[in-house]
Amino acid sequence: MRTELFNDLLSGKINTGALILLNQKKLTWSVAKDHYKIPVAIVLQYYLPAGAKEISFRISEKFLPDFKTENVVGYVRGISKPDSFIVISAHYDHLGMMGRETYFPGANDNASGISMLLNLASHFSRKQNQPECSIAFIAFAGEEAGLVGSKYYTENPLFDLSKIKFLINLDLLGTGDEGMMVVNATEFPNQFQVLESINNDKKYLLSLKQRGKAKNSDHYYFSELGVPSFFFYTMGGIQAYHDINDKAETLPLTEFEDVFRLIIDFTKHLR
Repeated sequence: MRTELFNDLLSGKINTGALILLNQKKLTWSVAKDHYKIPVAIVLQYYLPAGAKEISFRISEKFLPDFKTENVVGYVRGISKPDSFIVISAHYDHLGMMGRETYFPGANDNASGISMLLNLASHFSRKQNQPECSIAFIAFAGEEAGLVGSKYYTENPLFDLSKIKFLINLDLLGTGDEGMMVVNATEFPNQFQVLESINNDKKYLLSLKQRGKAKNSDHYYFSELGVPSFFFYTMGGIQAYHDINDKAETLPLTEFEDVFRLIIDFTKHLR
């Protein structure tokens, strides 16, 4: 029912008045490439007085359809196969602010993934760790608005996508109590078997869970164009997501080091 309502709002079918939706659990927020034609407010039900008949509110907003942002790309040149690439990606955007007071820190989503990307870039940039093939590091913008940055990159690549041996996308890596999910595991079973074998041998994570194709992060448009890709996200721990509680001080980083080691070992089998 709520999905139909939001579709009607986006299409403009509902275009007069205002709408207040009641939520009994928690408030979350997202950004988008489009906007509703009327004001919509989502309110925690217990904040409304029982029996309230009238509600007044004031909203000030400005929709910026041509907002500009940028992807950030760097690479470590391979020793023997410089024209063949492994890609490590993560999105560096989050939700910013709502008004002048409400701030969405985005520690897990996705400072954790960017932190992992930077740690891997630091590792592979050291002479003793220089890889056989090149490793590109891409920090995508606009993921939260609908994978905008990664879609743009696949349409305007800096090097031919056919030269990418494998892409590893990193998002939500701040926990790990219940293991890690591998999106596209069922799409690339041979590579997942290698990853799982490494994890079983080294005892890095409690478990690796398999998931199929999903349009839920920046790996998607690459794999749709034939680039072998995994998307890693850790499971368990704190449940903060797209809210004001996704803070650095609450992020346990339970398996951050082990995920780091697992990725390094996995890349050795991709060369």
